[in-house]
Amino acid sequence: MPAMLVPVILSGGSGTRLWPLSRKLLPKQFLALLSGRTMIQETVLRIAGLPDCGAPLLVAGNAQRFLAAEQLRAIGARPARILLEPVGRNTAPAIAAAALLARAENPAALLLVLPSDHAIRDVAAFHAAVAQARRAAESGRLATFGMRPTGPETGFGYIEAGAPLAGLPGARAIQRFVEKPDAASAQRFLAQGGFLWNSGMFLFGAARFLEELGRHRPAILEAVERAVQGAARDLDFLRLGEAAFAAAPAEPVDVAVMERTQAGAVIECELGWSDVGSFAKLWELGEKDAQGNVASGDVLLAGARGCYVRADARMVAVLGAENLVIVETGDALLIATRARAQEVKDVVARLEKEKRSEHLTHARVYRPWGYYESVDAGSRFQVKRLMVKPGQALSLQRHKKRAEHWVVVAGRARVTRDDEVHTVEENQSIFIPLGAKHRLENPGAQPLFVVEVQSGEYFGEDDIERFEDRYNRG
Repeated sequence: MPAMLVPVILSGGSGTRLWPLSRKLLPKQFLALLSGRTMIQETVLRIAGLPDCGAPLLVAGNAQRFLAAEQLRAIGARPARILLEPVGRNTAPAIAAAALLARAENPAALLLVLPSDHAIRDVAAFHAAVAQARRAAESGRLATFGMRPTGPETGFGYIEAGAPLAGLPGARAIQRFVEKPDAASAQRFLAQGGFLWNSGMFLFGAARFLEELGRHRPAILEAVERAVQGAARDLDFLRLGEAAFAAAPAEPVDVAVMERTQAGAVIECELGWSDVGSFAKLWELGEKDAQGNVASGDVLLAGARGCYVRADARMVAVLGAENLVIVETGDALLIATRARAQEVKDVVARLEKEKRSEHLTHARVYRPWGYYESVDAGSRFQVKRLMVKPGQALSLQRHKKRAEHWVVVAGRARVTRDDEVHTVEENQSIFIPLGAKHRLENPGAQPLFVVEVQSGEYFGEDDIERFEDRYNRG
């Protein structure tokens, strides 16, 4: 069986340095940060045209499974499989699970491992680098992609490249991996030469990777093998066995395999690459005005220079400021200097410590049927705006602590209330008493918009008892 290239798209990660845009339930890979498409969509589109390349295998977290599937569907991409991690265990176990599945279908399969949250400007150069890495992988090497540094960057790890590998154009031996350095070390690496940014992208044979993983980190391989054996299908997803996968040591693939193997190779690249890891990077990559500002949304600038400003929900005016990051999302506002943009993750850690919710979700929360967003709330009421996609439905459910009043503002709703089924037209409403079994459906061809007024003593999402759900949620 000939070697087929299997793209493995890793879509885990929370992107804490891009808060408040990136949240735990809607991380940066699912956001449109540099174009009209999201980062994961750009990643999948980037592999189009690679020779002998199969459909992507997507590794996702349970909370983002429907979001990932919907975003791929929106660009016409059909993944070979969406593999669900029951818990995050870093990249080595995730790649091991993908390798086991790929090897079972094709013992000669080659894995092209790509994080879903990277930017690459030169797609042609990326395809050329993949061709070089493929030759290295076909010779038994485990190839990674090293980016030529353009400055003394402290936010990336580095790879010290060794001698060129005979018969493998563009490939060099790996001397060592270096963790994110301090400023002085980064400057020294740049001056010395021979150091490349560690991109976190890889290409190797599935069987060859598993061989090296078993040699260097057998505990990871054994746990993931059990997780794959215990995997279960759920709609269009494949769920790994939870207990077995959780038992796998949580390690990045660099530490588990690439730093230990004698078969590593690095492909030296110049792709216009970035991991889009901070607002300083977004400013660097963005289209700037004459004063060096990058602005998105309803933004008014006067005398501002070198700023990154994004307004998602309200107009933002900036007067006379320099080198600031200003990000507004409706429920949160971040103001920071560009120089301290990396420290946004510390804000997220503080929000988590204080048991707040702003690091978890946006005001708009996506569900497989559409989304809802909070409009107003008081001591005994809450108002939400719901959008239900055509042909979709909420679960058949009931609440013990709240009643609901639904007002249809656009579209037509089909409402189940206990043993009754009602059609509710635009500008009509229906009341759902506390304890009544109910379901909201959109039978039409256009989105359904509903204003939901909740009344009662408690409005948490855990006050939902589901009886039927087409999305198999608990």
